Amino acid sequence: MLSMKAKYAIKALIVMGRNEGKMLQIKTIAKEAEAPQKFLEAILVDLKNHDIVSSKRGIFGGYYLAKPAKKIIMGDIVRIMDGPLAPIRCASLTAYQKCDDCVSEKNCAIRKTMFEVRNAISGVLDNKTLADMISQ
Repeated sequence: MLSMKAKYAIKALIVMGRNEGKMLQIKTIAKEAEAPQKFLEAILVDLKNHDIVSSKRGIFGGYYLAKPAKKIIMGDIVRIMDGPLAPIRCASLTAYQKCDDCVSEKNCAIRKTMFEVRNAISGVLDNKTLADMISQ
């Protein structure tokens, strides 16, 4: 399930993407994204730490996209905000961890099914850019 943190991150990025090339103050982003400003501040710091957005301090400062909207992949954003896409660790490509109760991963029907779920989610999110979302 998509967390509110990830949802607000995507909403904020859509606002910034619609204003690509412009610097926006956080209160403007929060208002347009309908996101709590304090929560959004932490989200934008996470996105800045992952080189998705940049910021400039000062009275004329604000936040802006660090790269073009067509190069920002939604799968990356969800992973930054929520962690691996797989519903269970043993089905994750980026954060694999064997289940404590697993006797045989090779024969585990749960793992096989959750791997399919992970692949389906990844198939959508890793092929969807911020630019795609803006144009919808």
